[in-house]
Amino acid sequence: MAANRATVERALDKADPAIRCYLLYGPDESGSRALAARLAKALGEGAERIDLEPGALKSDPARLADEAAALSMFGGARHIRVEGAGDECLAAVEALLEAPAAGNPVVLIAGALRKDAKLVKRVDGDPAGMAFASYPPEARDTAQLAVATGRELGLRIDPDTARLLAEAAGGDRAILAQELEKLALYADAAPDRPREATPAMIEAIGADAGEADLTRVIDAVFSGDAAMLDRELARAAAEGQEGIPILRAAMRRLLAMAPIRAEIERGASPRTAMERAGRALFWKDRDAVARDIVRWPANKIATALDRLAAAERLLKTSNGPGNVAADAELFTLVRAARR
Repeated sequence: MAANRATVERALDKADPAIRCYLLYGPDESGSRALAARLAKALGEGAERIDLEPGALKSDPARLADEAAALSMFGGARHIRVEGAGDECLAAVEALLEAPAAGNPVVLIAGALRKDAKLVKRVDGDPAGMAFASYPPEARDTAQLAVATGRELGLRIDPDTARLLAEAAGGDRAILAQELEKLALYADAAPDRPREATPAMIEAIGADAGEADLTRVIDAVFSGDAAMLDRELARAAAEGQEGIPILRAAMRRLLAMAPIRAEIERGASPRTAMERAGRALFWKDRDAVARDIVRWPANKIATALDRLAAAERLLKTSNGPGNVAADAELFTLVRAARR
């Protein structure tokens, strides 16, 4: 059956015995893996996990149903996970859903499948299956997720701290969950003993280190500092930063600048426009935005957003150019800022 997020989370959190097969797909694979982790948590720390490859299921479609029906060698809970699932798993999924019994739940993690893909339609159309597509959250959605998830861990998170966590996670749900767990441990928080989360705590555990690095990259872009951008991109690459989170950070900065620039073009002074932005502008970005807003008229902001969105789509294509496309687009923006 097709499911919304609340439905699939409830089913995973209780390891619903009526669901044999979960298909977690969509472009936000970290979101799919975060959902899969909920099933593992529901089954308990000692649950046995069996990992299968799509190629193995293609050559032996009966294996998935066999593994789902098998008993754990340790006598406890058991579940099966398939990474990189696609239509080559269709025969195996059909065998699983049509089997007379299947005691162990199966999670298929797939990428950006189309809604009319055969695998999606097969799982959607069966009461023993559940399909859900994850999409990368917007910055505001990630901040709201930080507040909600933190509450479950006993953390009280104000809007500024939530935005800081969202920036640190780069829109990645799995990273956000990890950082919140570290923060709850550091604060000794739990649902029965809630604690206030603060930016100082985040700094203490190093959760905003990635955000700080990205901030330097973005500051270099919009101030037109090509030498600084070159250094910061080299550092980001050495630390394993991918191109898409950097492009999204640049887009968030532009989206923060856009309403302020619109106020200026309607006749407000830069200072007045900044004051009107109020809490909508993240406090750590205020100085950089105030410095750079004069370089970026509204039409240039709109063009830059279009280019960054196109670059992200290019990075997501199979056999695409990779991070070099993100770097090239960022240097294009540097040149635009200098003009």
